[in-house]
Amino acid sequence: MVSVRLPRFTRVKQIAPPQLTARDREIIRRVFAHRFLRSTQIHALIGGSRQQLLRRLQRLYHHGYLERPRAQIDYYHQGGSQSMVYGLGHTGAALLKRELNLPFHRLDWSAKNQEVKRLFLEHALLTADVMVAFEVACRRHGGVRLISADELSLPAETRHQREPFHWKAITKHQLKLGVQPDRVFALEFSDRSCAYFFLEADRATMPVMRPNFEQSSFYRKLLAYEATWTQNIHRSRFGFHRFRVLTVTTSAERVKHLIEASHQLERGQGLFLFTDMASLTAHGDILTLPWQTSQPGKTETLT
Repeated sequence: MVSVRLPRFTRVKQIAPPQLTARDREIIRRVFAHRFLRSTQIHALIGGSRQQLLRRLQRLYHHGYLERPRAQIDYYHQGGSQSMVYGLGHTGAALLKRELNLPFHRLDWSAKNQEVKRLFLEHALLTADVMVAFEVACRRHGGVRLISADELSLPAETRHQREPFHWKAITKHQLKLGVQPDRVFALEFSDRSCAYFFLEADRATMPVMRPNFEQSSFYRKLLAYEATWTQNIHRSRFGFHRFRVLTVTTSAERVKHLIEASHQLERGQGLFLFTDMASLTAHGDILTLPWQTSQPGKTETLT
Protein backbone atom coordinates (compact mmCIF):
# COMPACT_ATOMS: atom_id res chain seq x y z
CA MET A 1 0.00 0.00 0.00
CA VAL A 2 1.39 3.40 -1.00
CA SER A 3 1.19 6.06 1.73
CA VAL A 4 0.06 9.52 0.73
CA ARG A 5 2.07 12.47 2.04
CA LEU A 6 -0.33 14.93 3.62
CA PRO A 7 0.14 18.69 3.11
CA ARG A 8 1.86 20.44 5.99
CA PHE A 9 -0.20 23.63 6.09
CA THR A 10 -3.53 22.71 4.49
CA ARG A 11 -6.06 20.60 6.35
CA VAL A 12 -7.35 17.41 4.70
CA LYS A 13 -10.93 16.54 5.65
CA GLN A 14 -10.68 12.95 4.48
CA ILE A 15 -8.35 11.93 7.33
CA ALA A 16 -10.21 9.93 9.99
CA PRO A 17 -11.12 12.01 13.07
CA PRO A 18 -9.29 11.11 16.28
CA GLN A 19 -11.03 9.39 19.17
CA LEU A 20 -9.68 11.73 21.81
CA THR A 21 -7.59 10.05 24.47
CA ALA A 22 -6.31 11.38 27.79
CA ARG A 23 -2.94 11.85 26.07
CA ASP A 24 -4.54 13.92 23.30
CA ARG A 25 -6.16 16.14 25.90
CA GLU A 26 -2.83 16.60 27.66
CA ILE A 27 -1.19 17.56 24.37
CA ILE A 28 -3.86 20.20 23.74
CA ARG A 29 -3.54 21.58 27.29
CA ARG A 30 0.25 21.72 27.01
CA VAL A 31 0.15 23.60 23.72
CA PHE A 32 -2.38 26.03 25.19
CA ALA A 33 -0.22 26.62 28.28
CA HIS A 34 2.87 27.48 26.22
CA ARG A 35 1.12 29.22 23.28
CA PHE A 36 3.43 27.42 20.82
CA LEU A 37 5.40 24.18 21.08
CA ARG A 38 7.59 22.21 18.71
CA SER A 39 6.83 18.51 18.38
CA THR A 40 10.16 17.81 20.12
CA GLN A 41 9.12 19.95 23.08
CA ILE A 42 5.76 18.17 23.28
CA HIS A 43 7.58 14.84 23.28
CA ALA A 44 9.88 16.00 26.10
CA LEU A 45 6.80 16.85 28.17
CA ILE A 46 4.56 13.92 27.23
CA GLY A 47 7.03 11.10 26.58
CA GLY A 48 6.11 7.81 24.93
CA SER A 49 6.66 6.79 21.33
CA ARG A 50 7.82 9.69 19.17
CA GLN A 51 6.30 8.23 16.00
CA GLN A 52 2.92 7.68 17.64
CA LEU A 53 3.03 11.23 18.98
CA LEU A 54 3.72 12.63 15.49
CA ARG A 55 0.76 10.68 14.13
CA ARG A 56 -1.52 12.03 16.90
CA LEU A 57 -0.31 15.58 16.27
CA GLN A 58 -1.08 15.15 12.58
CA ARG A 59 -4.67 14.10 13.29
CA LEU A 60 -5.16 16.83 15.90
CA TYR A 61 -4.02 19.39 13.33
CA HIS A 62 -6.16 18.14 10.44
CA HIS A 63 -9.27 18.19 12.66
CA GLY A 64 -8.68 21.68 14.05
CA TYR A 65 -7.58 20.87 17.58
CA LEU A 66 -4.15 22.31 16.83
CA GLU A 67 -2.81 24.93 14.42
CA ARG A 68 0.45 24.96 12.47
CA PRO A 69 1.41 28.65 12.31
CA ARG A 70 2.39 29.60 8.79
CA ALA A 71 5.28 31.75 10.04
CA GLN A 72 7.34 28.55 10.19
CA ILE A 73 6.80 27.80 6.49
CA ASP A 74 10.14 29.43 5.59
CA TYR A 75 11.99 26.60 7.31
CA TYR A 76 10.53 24.09 4.88
CA HIS A 77 10.93 26.24 1.77
CA GLN A 78 14.62 26.49 2.61
CA GLY A 79 14.92 22.73 2.99
CA GLY A 80 15.31 22.87 6.75
CA SER A 81 14.63 20.00 9.12
CA GLN A 82 12.99 21.94 11.93
CA SER A 83 10.38 20.17 14.03
CA MET A 84 6.80 21.24 13.32
CA VAL A 85 5.43 23.98 15.57
CA TYR A 86 1.88 23.77 16.95
CA GLY A 87 -0.53 26.26 18.49
CA LEU A 88 -4.11 25.96 19.72
CA GLY A 89 -6.82 25.52 17.05
CA HIS A 90 -10.54 26.39 17.08
CA THR A 91 -11.66 22.87 17.97
CA GLY A 92 -9.06 22.62 20.71
CA ALA A 93 -10.16 25.96 22.13
CA ALA A 94 -13.80 24.79 22.19
CA LEU A 95 -12.71 21.62 24.00
CA LEU A 96 -10.82 23.57 26.68
CA LYS A 97 -13.74 25.97 27.05
CA ARG A 98 -16.05 23.04 27.80
CA GLU A 99 -13.70 21.05 30.01
CA LEU A 100 -11.77 23.77 31.87
CA ASN A 101 -14.32 26.61 31.75
CA LEU A 102 -11.65 29.08 30.67
CA PRO A 103 -12.62 32.65 29.70
CA PHE A 104 -12.94 33.21 25.95
CA HIS A 105 -10.24 35.92 25.78
CA ARG A 106 -7.67 33.31 26.80
CA LEU A 107 -8.73 30.90 24.08
CA ASP A 108 -9.39 33.06 20.99
CA TRP A 109 -5.97 32.38 19.45
CA SER A 110 -6.61 30.39 16.30
CA ALA A 111 -6.63 33.35 13.89
CA LYS A 112 -3.80 35.02 15.81
CA ASN A 113 -1.73 31.83 15.61
CA GLN A 114 -2.03 31.82 11.82
CA GLU A 115 -1.15 35.51 11.52
CA VAL A 116 1.75 35.52 13.98
CA LYS A 117 5.05 36.75 12.53
CA ARG A 118 8.33 34.86 12.47
CA LEU A 119 10.06 36.95 15.17
CA PHE A 120 7.14 36.55 17.58
CA LEU A 121 7.08 32.80 16.95
CA GLU A 122 10.81 32.44 17.59
CA HIS A 123 10.48 34.45 20.80
CA ALA A 124 7.60 32.26 21.99
CA LEU A 125 9.61 29.12 21.21
CA LEU A 126 12.62 30.41 23.16
CA THR A 127 10.31 31.02 26.12
CA ALA A 128 8.92 27.51 25.73
CA ASP A 129 12.45 26.06 25.53
CA VAL A 130 13.22 27.52 28.96
CA MET A 131 9.97 26.48 30.61
CA VAL A 132 10.14 22.95 29.19
CA ALA A 133 13.70 22.73 30.55
CA PHE A 134 12.39 23.69 33.99
CA GLU A 135 9.63 21.10 33.92
CA VAL A 136 11.93 18.31 32.76
CA ALA A 137 14.56 19.25 35.36
CA CYS A 138 12.00 19.38 38.21
CA ARG A 139 10.70 15.96 37.17
CA ARG A 140 14.25 14.59 37.20
CA HIS A 141 15.21 16.10 40.56
CA GLY A 142 12.02 15.10 42.33
CA GLY A 143 12.40 17.47 45.29
CA VAL A 144 11.57 20.62 43.31
CA ARG A 145 8.11 21.49 41.99
CA LEU A 146 7.44 23.96 39.20
CA ILE A 147 4.49 26.25 40.01
CA SER A 148 3.01 27.97 36.96
CA ALA A 149 1.52 31.47 36.96
CA ASP A 150 -2.01 30.02 37.04
CA GLU A 151 -1.18 28.05 40.20
CA LEU A 152 0.36 30.93 42.16
CA SER A 153 -1.56 32.14 45.19
CA LEU A 154 -2.09 35.83 44.48
CA PRO A 155 -3.96 38.53 46.40
CA ALA A 156 -7.62 38.60 45.33
CA GLU A 157 -7.36 42.11 43.86
CA THR A 158 -4.56 40.98 41.54
CA ARG A 159 -5.97 37.55 40.74
CA HIS A 160 -9.22 38.98 39.35
CA GLN A 161 -7.49 41.32 36.90
CA ARG A 162 -7.54 40.45 33.20
CA GLU A 163 -3.73 40.76 33.04
CA PRO A 164 -2.42 40.23 36.57
CA PHE A 165 1.21 40.02 35.43
CA HIS A 166 1.23 43.29 33.53
CA TRP A 167 2.02 46.27 35.74
CA LYS A 168 3.68 49.69 35.73
CA ALA A 169 6.62 51.00 37.75
CA ILE A 170 8.05 54.51 38.01
CA THR A 171 11.83 54.67 37.58
CA LYS A 172 14.32 57.07 39.14
CA HIS A 173 14.07 59.07 35.90
CA GLN A 174 10.31 59.49 36.54
CA LEU A 175 9.51 57.24 33.61
CA LYS A 176 6.37 55.15 33.98
CA LEU A 177 7.31 51.85 32.40
CA GLY A 178 5.10 48.87 31.70
CA VAL A 179 6.38 45.48 32.84
CA GLN A 180 5.18 42.17 31.39
CA PRO A 181 7.54 39.22 31.88
CA ASP A 182 7.55 36.44 29.34
CA ARG A 183 6.74 34.02 32.16
CA VAL A 184 6.08 34.21 35.89
CA PHE A 185 6.59 31.07 37.97
CA ALA A 186 7.91 29.68 41.23
CA LEU A 187 10.01 26.75 42.35
CA GLU A 188 8.80 25.02 45.50
CA PHE A 189 11.43 23.03 47.37
CA SER A 190 11.10 20.03 49.66
CA ASP A 191 11.03 22.27 52.77
CA ARG A 192 7.97 24.04 51.21
CA SER A 193 9.91 27.26 50.64
CA CYS A 194 9.33 29.02 47.32
CA ALA A 195 11.54 31.07 45.03
CA TYR A 196 9.72 33.40 42.61
CA PHE A 197 10.96 34.25 39.12
CA PHE A 198 10.23 36.57 36.22
CA LEU A 199 11.58 35.24 32.92
CA GLU A 200 12.88 37.35 30.05
CA ALA A 201 13.50 35.45 26.81
CA ASP A 202 15.82 37.78 24.90
CA ARG A 203 16.16 37.18 21.16
CA ALA A 204 18.63 40.09 20.85
CA THR A 205 16.18 42.00 18.66
CA MET A 206 16.32 45.23 20.67
CA PRO A 207 19.33 47.39 21.58
CA VAL A 208 20.86 46.75 24.99
CA MET A 209 21.08 50.49 25.77
CA ARG A 210 20.02 53.74 24.14
CA PRO A 211 20.82 57.32 25.13
CA ASN A 212 17.12 58.17 25.16
CA PHE A 213 15.22 56.30 27.89
CA GLU A 214 11.97 56.93 26.01
CA GLN A 215 13.06 54.38 23.39
CA SER A 216 12.84 50.66 23.92
CA SER A 217 15.96 48.87 25.13
CA PHE A 218 16.84 45.99 27.40
CA TYR A 219 18.19 48.48 29.93
CA ARG A 220 14.67 49.90 30.24
CA LYS A 221 13.53 46.43 31.32
CA LEU A 222 16.26 46.37 33.95
CA LEU A 223 15.17 49.80 35.19
CA ALA A 224 11.54 48.66 35.39
CA TYR A 225 12.44 45.59 37.46
CA GLU A 226 14.70 47.69 39.68
CA ALA A 227 11.77 50.07 40.28
CA THR A 228 9.45 47.11 40.96
CA TRP A 229 11.84 45.96 43.68
CA THR A 230 12.54 49.37 45.26
CA GLN A 231 8.80 50.20 45.38
CA ASN A 232 7.89 46.75 46.79
CA ILE A 233 5.43 46.14 43.96
CA HIS A 234 6.30 42.44 44.11
CA ARG A 235 5.00 42.34 47.69
CA SER A 236 1.91 44.50 47.33
CA ARG A 237 0.76 43.15 43.95
CA PHE A 238 1.82 39.50 44.10
CA GLY A 239 2.65 38.70 47.72
CA PHE A 240 6.19 37.63 46.73
CA HIS A 241 8.71 38.12 49.54
CA ARG A 242 11.46 38.47 46.91
CA PHE A 243 12.06 37.65 43.25
CA ARG A 244 14.80 37.10 40.69
CA VAL A 245 14.76 37.96 37.00
CA LEU A 246 16.11 35.19 34.77
CA THR A 247 17.26 36.25 31.31
CA VAL A 248 17.97 33.63 28.65
CA THR A 249 19.46 35.07 25.48
CA THR A 250 21.06 34.04 22.20
CA SER A 251 24.81 34.10 22.82
CA ALA A 252 27.54 34.43 25.43
CA GLU A 253 28.49 37.77 23.85
CA ARG A 254 24.95 39.08 24.37
CA VAL A 255 25.10 37.90 28.01
CA LYS A 256 28.26 39.97 28.45
CA HIS A 257 26.54 43.11 27.13
CA LEU A 258 23.44 42.57 29.31
CA ILE A 259 25.63 42.22 32.40
CA GLU A 260 27.45 45.43 31.47
CA ALA A 261 24.08 47.19 31.23
CA SER A 262 23.08 45.90 34.68
CA HIS A 263 26.18 47.60 36.11
CA GLN A 264 24.54 50.94 35.26
CA LEU A 265 21.80 50.35 37.83
CA GLU A 266 22.11 52.16 41.13
CA ARG A 267 20.45 49.36 43.06
CA GLY A 268 19.08 45.90 42.50
CA GLN A 269 21.92 44.32 40.53
CA GLY A 270 21.43 41.19 42.64
CA LEU A 271 17.99 40.63 41.13
CA PHE A 272 19.35 39.50 37.79
CA LEU A 273 20.73 36.19 36.49
CA PHE A 274 21.77 35.57 32.88
CA THR A 275 22.55 32.69 30.55
CA ASP A 276 22.38 31.80 26.85
CA MET A 277 20.67 28.86 25.16
CA ALA A 278 23.91 27.23 24.05
CA SER A 279 25.17 27.14 27.65
CA LEU A 280 21.83 25.79 28.87
CA THR A 281 21.73 23.09 26.19
CA ALA A 282 25.33 22.05 26.83
CA HIS A 283 24.82 21.83 30.60
CA GLY A 284 21.53 19.98 30.29
CA ASP A 285 20.03 20.83 33.70
CA ILE A 286 18.60 24.30 34.22
CA LEU A 287 18.41 23.86 38.01
CA THR A 288 22.13 23.19 38.43
CA LEU A 289 23.23 25.45 35.56
CA PRO A 290 25.72 28.15 36.65
CA TRP A 291 23.81 31.36 35.87
CA GLN A 292 25.88 34.51 35.40
CA THR A 293 25.27 37.21 38.00
CA SER A 294 25.81 40.94 37.54
CA GLN A 295 29.22 40.53 39.17
CA PRO A 296 31.88 39.56 36.59
CA GLY A 297 32.96 35.94 36.95
CA LYS A 298 30.41 35.12 39.68
CA THR A 299 27.76 32.47 39.08
CA GLU A 300 24.81 31.05 41.01
CA THR A 301 22.61 27.99 40.66
CA LEU A 302 18.89 27.87 41.39
CA THR A 303 19.13 24.92 43.80
